[in-house]
Amino acid sequence: MRRRLIQSTLAVVLVVISVFGVSLVIVETRTISHSAQERVESEAVRLASIVDRRLLGAETVNAEALRDQVADGQYAVIGIPGQQPIEVGSKPPGDVIHATAKGGQGETVRVEESRSSVVREVGRTMLIIGLVALLAVVAAVLLAIRQANRLTSPLTDLAETAERLGSGDPRPRHKRYGVPELDRVADVLDSSAERIARMLTAERRLAADASHQLRTPLTALSMRLEEITLTDDLDTVKEEANVALAQVERLTDVVDRLLTNSRDPRNGSAVSFDLDEVIQQQIAEWRPAYRSAGRAIVTSGKRHLQAVGTPGAVAQVLAALIENSLMHGDGTVALRTRVTGNQAVVEVTDEGPGVPADLGARIFERAISGRNSTGIGLAVARDLAEADGGRLELLQAQPPVFGLFLSRTPPPKDREERQPTVR
Repeated sequence: MRRRLIQSTLAVVLVVISVFGVSLVIVETRTISHSAQERVESEAVRLASIVDRRLLGAETVNAEALRDQVADGQYAVIGIPGQQPIEVGSKPPGDVIHATAKGGQGETVRVEESRSSVVREVGRTMLIIGLVALLAVVAAVLLAIRQANRLTSPLTDLAETAERLGSGDPRPRHKRYGVPELDRVADVLDSSAERIARMLTAERRLAADASHQLRTPLTALSMRLEEITLTDDLDTVKEEANVALAQVERLTDVVDRLLTNSRDPRNGSAVSFDLDEVIQQQIAEWRPAYRSAGRAIVTSGKRHLQAVGTPGAVAQVLAALIENSLMHGDGTVALRTRVTGNQAVVEVTDEGPGVPADLGARIFERAISGRNSTGIGLAVARDLAEADGGRLELLQAQPPVFGLFLSRTPPPKDREERQPTVR
């Protein structure tokens, strides 16, 4: 494209120069020829008037007397009746320009001038026109190169941006070129890059959340299956199988919630539920893991609390906190329930060293971890808590105390359903 732009621009300039250059040469050649002819005619008339004046004054008319009246490069022949022709100057060779004038005493004056002077002047004029045309061509080439670069460089950049988008690099460049059409394409590519970046971020976040949230129920399920393989007691097998089925249901709920959050992270399904049931479920699931680690997990506090939220999401939040205590904490892990205002609070604490002082409130940020972990669990737990109108806070750093705050007020839609319709 760059070469075609340069060639097309140069072709247009050459056509224009050819048309106007040839016309100008023709006009200038004619003008110079007419000017030379007029000059010779005026010299003939002037010389005839001089000869006429000398004849009237009875002065001598010869070549010596008229030598100074003829310009260099010109040749004059004066014919006087009854006398020999008088020649002044050297006769020019080759083609000549001539003019004849008559005086009042019957004399004739013929002035000749070599046409080579006209040719030389025409040559100088053509040289000047040629130089101007050459400068115009050079300027046109430089302008064409500049314009071609101005158009092709943005197109190259836009092609590279599109290629980067196709290769999975959705960073917008925010580069503009001063050409409205190209800037429009750049705007569209940048908008597409931002949308692709958001989509990739959401997909990566979903993959990270899924891998983290599915790991816990899968681990618990594998432990139950191991318990089944190690026992011959039919009652124990049935009990463990029932627990495993419950964990499979919880795993299904986790998958459904991940898919729901991937479409709309605020699309909660909050209901009123018994908080004790969720806590006891988590205690039962995590007790084998704590028993294997030589640690205990206990519960205390106010019983039979009704909270508002999604039971599966609350279970995932508690599982994240219990797993966090198992990995990073020490000693006994305690789940305490209490009421503050119109909220039910579940506190999870252990006897470990707690949260480092340099982390503080950043403990809920993604990729922030005090040890060699993913740093995703607490961030996901906070998102799940906030999705149903609750919140997750670090109440105390050392020893660590995490608090899950859940509303005790029924969801607005429940209240609306209970209200009678006013007609």
